[in-house]
Amino acid sequence: MSLDTIHARFDGRLVILGFGSIGQGVLPLILRHIQMPKERITIVTAEPRGREVAAEYGIAFQETAATRDNYRALLTPLLGKGDFLLNVSVDVSSVALIELCRELGCLYLDTVVEPWGGLYTDPTLTPSQRSNYALRESVLALPPGGPTAVLTHGANPGLVSHFVKQALLAIARDTGKPVTAPAAADRAGWAALAQSLGVKVVHIAERDTQASNQPKRPGEFVNTWSVDGFVGEGNQPAELGWGSHEKALPEDGRRHGFGCDAAIYLLRPGAGTRVRTWTPLEGPFHGFLVTHNEAISIADYYTVKNGDGSVAYRPTCHYAYHPCDAAVLSVHELAGKNWEMQPEKRLMVDEIVTGMDELGVLLMGHAKGAYWYGSRLTIEEARRVAPHNNATSLQVTAAVLAGVIWAIENPERGPVEADSLDHTRILEICAPYLGDVVGAYSDWTPLEGREKLFPESVDREDPWQFQNFRVV
Repeated sequence: MSLDTIHARFDGRLVILGFGSIGQGVLPLILRHIQMPKERITIVTAEPRGREVAAEYGIAFQETAATRDNYRALLTPLLGKGDFLLNVSVDVSSVALIELCRELGCLYLDTVVEPWGGLYTDPTLTPSQRSNYALRESVLALPPGGPTAVLTHGANPGLVSHFVKQALLAIARDTGKPVTAPAAADRAGWAALAQSLGVKVVHIAERDTQASNQPKRPGEFVNTWSVDGFVGEGNQPAELGWGSHEKALPEDGRRHGFGCDAAIYLLRPGAGTRVRTWTPLEGPFHGFLVTHNEAISIADYYTVKNGDGSVAYRPTCHYAYHPCDAAVLSVHELAGKNWEMQPEKRLMVDEIVTGMDELGVLLMGHAKGAYWYGSRLTIEEARRVAPHNNATSLQVTAAVLAGVIWAIENPERGPVEADSLDHTRILEICAPYLGDVVGAYSDWTPLEGREKLFPESVDREDPWQFQNFRVV
């Protein structure tokens, strides 16, 4: 595939709801790879930001916030049977939008299951009620069938689920257990493969080294992608898929008491919880255990159950994220203000002068120890292949593009998560935008270099216990 490949033709109308960094970054990719008249695209957004980008491409731009009270009146005239709603907004309920799309007969894609504004930090709700687990259960409760609604398909969640499948096939090949890839929809086959390989833990291990020529100022939150999105999920409880090999819940760990029971949460905000992880270029580092849908969906997808319904196998899965250094400083300041966001926000795009986003999945516990598979995308390469993107946003927008194309090609699949999509097709579309896609083995474990200076509470019998990953 190349930067000029036309992947699909679309005859319907396309509404892009929200036009922040991801909306602005995906628009030129859609125009490049999907054959459709630009006159049939409308941007609906709450802010003036991005108006000049829309004008550059001759796209209709409507500055109106979608709210609980007006979203139906706002969107219904713009959508009908065979059209597409691409939701890259914040503070607009995904469930409400999906239900509207079902009624109208149009396709849908989002990058996160979003609630109406305020839920993430509502002190009247329990941590479980504010969790991604609960939000995921709300969309899984929607009726099956109908127009395709691709759920949570950005870089992560989204792209990383396809990396997991590719990594499993590589480990099988390299450990003498070559297999034919199970069909995209063969959930049982993929779960059996992960179980047979002995994968105990899956990290979404990401290190963003992009740096700006403008230092972070006091009172400012700086990031390479949505500030509101990062702060929102950082204020949610830390969440992780909970593996069958784990010996005991953490002291502050809780189960939800409803739904698939594939995950737990901690009585801590994700942006205040750190874990040990590893990527090939960075080596060992501490990342934030920020809640993400893929931590739950991957653990759920790869669950193997016994005949009586009990869990025979499930991997522990969670995000381990080291954002750009300016964002780390921003999180430190945010925590010191008791999680009240700074008055100023800055998204780094044009001022980035160096760095990359090393984003992948780290599969651990199998015969070869640890295996990382993912994308190394530099800011220089991101700018070469796509306008209006940095390295972080392009890994997201490429996956959004691929999810939109998959939905166009599979228009009657109902609500569907990334784990159930055809990983080969998605990676094929994304490939030109991911920089170097590599796999690397390592003998690293979270016990490496421990207890040199101080005693620690570690489990040396099983290095893959969550107890060993968590930074306390």
